This record gives sequence, structure tokens and C-alpha cells, in this order.
Amino acid sequence: MKMLKSTLAVVAAAAALGLTGFAQAGAKLDAIQKKGFIQCGVSDGLPGFSVPDASGKIQGIDADFCRAVAAAVFGDATKVKFSQLNAKERFTALQSGEIDILSRNTTWTSSRDASMGLVFPGFVTYYDGVGFLANSKLGVKSAKELDGATICIQAGTTTELNVSDYFRANNLKYTPITFDTSDESAKSLESGRCDVLTSDKSQLYAQRSKLASPKDYVVLPETISKEPLGPVVARGDEDFSTIVRWVGYALLNAEEAGVTSKNVEAEAKSTKNPDVARLLGADGDYGTQLKLKKDWVVQVVKQVGNYGEMFEKNLGAGTPLEIARGQNALWNAGGIQYAPPVR
Repeated sequence: MKMLKSTLAVVAAAAALGLTGFAQAGAKLDAIQKKGFIQCGVSDGLPGFSVPDASGKIQGIDADFCRAVAAAVFGDATKVKFSQLNAKERFTALQSGEIDILSRNTTWTSSRDASMGLVFPGFVTYYDGVGFLANSKLGVKSAKELDGATICIQAGTTTELNVSDYFRANNLKYTPITFDTSDESAKSLESGRCDVLTSDKSQLYAQRSKLASPKDYVVLPETISKEPLGPVVARGDEDFSTIVRWVGYALLNAEEAGVTSKNVEAEAKSTKNPDVARLLGADGDYGTQLKLKKDWVVQVVKQVGNYGEMFEKNLGAGTPLEIARGQNALWNAGGIQYAPPVR
């Protein structure tokens, strides 16, 4: 009896403090289902990840991930609304409940995961690292030649600490100039206010594509940090964070199994592969365990594509960014993208 009272006291205290895992499980998912759409926080304009097209529709792999979550929850990838946020705004918007999910080239770190009331569900949308973009006229071929450089950095990012660590470790000096948005940083590089722009390499390629003369700028070879970029949700609802995690894993498992937006419906009806049958809801009750419909993966892949399709559409060789899969290839194709099985 004493142990029961102690347990109840812990539960009550956790609920009073707004901590999760006890009384609040399911509240976020219930609220999302009731309002009928997912509010997704994305960047303030980063090609390949989230940027408005000519019609104002947000395009990019981060935006598509939110569409995939909407397809899982509602069976309809269009049931999502977007909030464009800069680096300083993104976490406050999630903590306050202004958005349901942050899908905005955000690095998964221990402090963000443990001390901000946030949860990184565990899926990495894009494995990245901090690098440097320089005007080729500068004549620099390595980051180790940047002693005394003026460097443009976006405020409120992990890049600030990474650059400081790198320059200190290599006994180099630099002058940082910080900006609230990535566009401001890029414009300052283009105007000559700074010698070099630093950010995640994916962002450097994206920003270079927006410059007046992209071929005049080069991404230096060094990658000075680990930047696993992925979705973030507020701590407080394991049901929703679990769905977000498994949407990511479903995208990877579908690509590995050769399930695409074009063949997913046929595969769901005729596959003889037990793993694919479980993934697509033809065998077992795995969707119900997630509080989703049996065919939730079918809807995700049919409407948004598998991970490889999302990558190629937004970042790959046929886009202005021309980013190779590299470490974002599947584990069995030379990369490190790997998903647990559905079983």
C-alpha cells in the first residue's frame, strides 16, 4: 500500500508539472484529430527543405515529411498547415503549442532532447554536417586557410558553437557576424560583408542555388560536425511522437522493399513478402497499435512517396541542389539510413 501511494504521488506530481508519460498520453494526438489538420513548423525559406513555390505552396523534404504524417493520421496528405519560422522562433513555437511538429532542418542534440520540453522521435530526415561556403575569388581551398576571416552565421543555431570549437581547436581566429535568417546571411556573403558563410552543408547548397551567380561560390571540403536533422515534437504525448517516429521508419522501409508511390497499392494486394505485407497492413494489426488505420503506410507512400522518392524530388540530381545521397543512402546501399522492422 505504501508503494502504491508513492507511485500515485509521483503521477500526481508529474501531471501537476506538465510532465509526460503519465496523465497526458494521447492528448496531443486527440487534439490534432479533433481539429482536423497538423500544424507544421518549417524554415523561413530553404530550397529543397521548405520553400514556397510560384503558387505559394510549401515544397521540400521537410514539408513532405509533415504531409506524410498527415497521410498517416488522416489518410490525407493535404491536411497540414505550415508556419514558416526562423531559427530563433522554432522552439518557442513548439513549446507554446503554436505548432504540432517542427520539421525544419533542426539538429538533434542531447541538450535539446533533454532540457527544453521537446522530443526528437528518433527519425533523421537528413544526416548533415557544418561546412563553409566561399567566393571562389577568395582563393581558399580549405577551411584551415580561413584564419582571420569574417564569417556569416545564422543566430540561434548549433553552428555558432561548432564553428567556435573548430577555430579554437585549429588555433585560428575569425570574426562572426550573426543574422536572424539564412537569407540575410547569404545576402551578406554576396555583398562582400563577410568572407565566408557557414551552416549545415545542405543549407549551403540551398543558399548557393539562390545567389545571382551560384557557380562563383564553392563549398569547402571540410565537414566539421555531426548534424542529424530531423522532426521534433513537444514532450507530452507518446502516442503522437511514436507515430512521427514510425512514419519516418515506414518511408525508409518502403524504399528498402522497393515499394513506391506507383506500385504501393498493387503490392498491398498481392505481395508474397511477409515483411512487406506487415508494412502495408495486409498482415497483422500494426496500424491499430499506433492508433492508425491498417493501410496507413499505403496512404503515406501513395500520396508522398518513399524516402528515396522524397529525396530525389527535393534534393537529388534532377534538382538545382544536385545533392548526392551519400550518407543518406540506405544502409545496404553505402549510407547510414536504417529503420527498425515492422513486426
